[in-house]
Amino acid sequence: LADCYRNSLDLCLENGIRSIAFCCISTGVFRFPNQRAAQIAVETVTEWLTEYSEGIERVIFNVFKDEDKEYYEKELY
Repeated sequence: LADCYRNSLDLCLENGIRSIAFCCISTGVFRFPNQRAAQIAVETVTEWLTEYSEGIERVIFNVFKDEDKEYYEKELY
């Protein structure tokens, strides 16, 4: 799952894309645990942004469920 985020951010960097939005990857039909997915997403993106601080201006985590919003907010704040 972390590779999905890293590879997407790498592609943005390679192509001069300055913003990206991510949905809750693998939490639907693949049944990956939502809370763990949020942890991986935020941790991976934060680490990538630390390494490539000039690469991306905006990352959006797009959530559909209130529980996912709570998980992401917990990880982000």
